[in-house]
Amino acid sequence: MTKIIVELCQNHLGKREILGRMIKEAATAGADYVKGQIIFSEDLTFRERFEDGCITNDGVIKTIKRPYQAEYDRLKGLDLTEDDYKWFVDESMKNNVVPLVTIFSRNRIEFASKLPWPEKIVKVASYDCASYAMIRELCDVFDHLIVSVGATYDEEIATTVQIVKNKGKKITLLHCVTCYPNSLDMCNLARMSWLKKLSEFVGWSDHTNVEGDGLKAAKVASLLGADLIERHFTILASNETKDGPISINPKHLRELKDFFTLTIEEQRQILEKEITDWGEIIGTNQLKPTYQEMLNRDYYCGRFAYKLGADWINNWDERELKKY
Repeated sequence: MTKIIVELCQNHLGKREILGRMIKEAATAGADYVKGQIIFSEDLTFRERFEDGCITNDGVIKTIKRPYQAEYDRLKGLDLTEDDYKWFVDESMKNNVVPLVTIFSRNRIEFASKLPWPEKIVKVASYDCASYAMIRELCDVFDHLIVSVGATYDEEIATTVQIVKNKGKKITLLHCVTCYPNSLDMCNLARMSWLKKLSEFVGWSDHTNVEGDGLKAAKVASLLGADLIERHFTILASNETKDGPISINPKHLRELKDFFTLTIEEQRQILEKEITDWGEIIGTNQLKPTYQEMLNRDYYCGRFAYKLGADWINNWDERELKKY
């Protein structure tokens, strides 16, 4: 049966009380995993070219605009403390749901490795699928890497899979479209069949718009054999957080879990009634990153890094950090 990761992201607004309610409601509604993000605003990098962005005279965006100070101020208000992350792990276990995190900067791996995980699982964001130095270091301390592969080229995915397998660790590949939100015709869930050639375990990280597209993509992914589905999750109104529009709530989560328990034939019958043309969601398994994804990759790769003196050490940087 398809299992589900609920991505708490920063829908907790930096408040432990909201984080605790999210964990409890996710567990009650049937989440298999709850995922946090180890993000610290002090790891945000300043890069001059994103201050104003770049748009050509004919309106083509070459570089997205994301000024440092505004982004730093936003993230600063969402920061959790190291103690909050330990509490997150403990609270998840109390609610009988498995915790894991995405680590956004290599220097935080050491901290993450010391948390009391019930299972040594870690999530890798799409923009770090090709951060091979980080992948190797994660393999040193975690047993299972769940890797999103949006905005990533085939050869980069294959290299990451080989690194993890050479380390003797388990890998799950999640097909992902790194646009927020992405439309149903961008999903191309057939991509999972190509990923299956590289990894025994595959799934779908779903960024579709909940209000407009409901749970359609996640349901189709389950029918197609996804081992894991990841969805952002909230207990707040969709307009109260940045990720609200692509986040499911406890009611949605219960609906997904009920759907996942059905037989393939039962799932198929429901989808044929709910979706007029669900072939457009399946799409093709041969896929290259879209222009918008590459714009996002340009910004998000290197968004967080480790400051060492005057230098920033990026997640793909081969300069060695401390072994854990």
